[in-house]
Amino acid sequence: MRQPLVAPKTGDSDPELQQLIEFYEETLGFCPNSVKTMHHRPRIAYAFIEMNKAVMENKGRVTSALKRMIAYISSNAAGCRYCQAHAIRAAERYGAEQEKLDNIWDYKTHAAFSEAERAALDFAFAASIIPNSVDDQISENLRAYWDEGEIVEITGVVALFGYLNRWNDSMGTEIEDGAKESGEKLLSRKGWNTGKHSY
Repeated sequence: MRQPLVAPKTGDSDPELQQLIEFYEETLGFCPNSVKTMHHRPRIAYAFIEMNKAVMENKGRVTSALKRMIAYISSNAAGCRYCQAHAIRAAERYGAEQEKLDNIWDYKTHAAFSEAERAALDFAFAASIIPNSVDDQISENLRAYWDEGEIVEITGVVALFGYLNRWNDSMGTEIEDGAKESGEKLLSRKGWNTGKHSY
């Protein structure tokens, strides 16, 4: 099994990295190894954090929980097991209902999901596969439930996780215990495992 492409930095002697670690301990319960790896070039790490804050900011109807479920669907479509575990953990921590967490794969038909949520999650899936499959029908359905600002928020989440999916699968980022625990608890019955992210 291959090792991570680049080892994450530690924050013990770096006060700026320590600030990033503290930020993520609040949001995830730990600082992702992906951010510690980005910090080999600190401007990349700080720019990512600012984009993350802007994209995940709660502006209203696109709730914090829905944004994390969009992130999960996007990461699942892209195949990044690291990001799948992080997104489902964050969805749980940001208040997603247990019924939705348990039935995220069946969002198209399960009664726990609204038509507006289905439209957003359909878009997330279509926008995350290659080639991109966002078509007129998906676009019209999205516009039926969400205004332009909200669509920008939804697309922002998909784009942010597009970056993370490529970063973490290319790096082979080692998954943290907390994310592994969430993946095993919430995703393993549908076949999730750590894959290349466990050493």
